[in-house]
Amino acid sequence: MIVVGFGFTTSATADSFAQALEATGYRGPIDRVATPTDKAASTAFVQFATARAVPVAPVAATDLEAVETPTRSETSTRHRGTGSVAEAAALAAAGTGATLLIPRQISTDRMATCAVAQGPNP
Repeated sequence: MIVVGFGFTTSATADSFAQALEATGYRGPIDRVATPTDKAASTAFVQFATARAVPVAPVAATDLEAVETPTRSETSTRHRGTGSVAEAAALAAAGTGATLLIPRQISTDRMATCAVAQGPNP
């Protein structure tokens, strides 16, 4: 299972998510897109997921905080309790034993971050 995780500001657009995904260089199939629960219903995020026919996987704050990420953003740590929301969301949604395929990348407009994880289950 491939999960693409996102962190983003409230100003992010569907294009912000596309830019962040593009920055990862990942071109393969996507099984889910993940982000914190409180942002999962964001209009721009839902538009992005719908355009790709990919389900949204909301990730609880406690699950984000439980994931150790290779990237360490002070802002992310201060606001979300994890070094990278994108990496933590991707890993948490991909399940126990998931591995990070691509670490956090940033959209050109700097409104969204994206990371790609692979989980053990289909």
